Amino acid sequence: MPTFTWNDSYSVNIKILDEQHKKLFTLIDQLHNAMSTGKGKQMIGQVLDEMLDYTRTHFTTEEDLLKKHNYPDLLKQQKEHAAFVQKVSEMQQKFNNGSLTLSIEVSQFLKDWLSKHILGADKQYAQFLTEKGEH
Repeated sequence: MPTFTWNDSYSVNIKILDEQHKKLFTLIDQLHNAMSTGKGKQMIGQVLDEMLDYTRTHFTTEEDLLKKHNYPDLLKQQKEHAAFVQKVSEMQQKFNNGSLTLSIEVSQFLKDWLSKHILGADKQYAQFLTEKGEH
């Protein structure tokens, strides 16, 4: 049973961004499901790889849309995105070196960061982009 599922409270009302956010939820949920069946250690590397790859795609899409409309808090978004990528890259490096094995901590970090980011920074641009005609 999923523990980190998408619901409409996370929607920013921009279809492409909501779809990308849903994909991030799915990745985190895959890690949780693997942990609940005792396969978290096997999945953590794969989830970190996919999370890094997909967040870079998502952040580029999001930032390009914000640039297109001269969003006033773009720099704040970029800084939050860069900090996330750096943190996940560090986790990935630790995992590859054998010094990161705690799947629960990784899963919790990913869930906390994503939910706080969407409900905070991303929700702040939702109305702005909607007013600019984005859907």
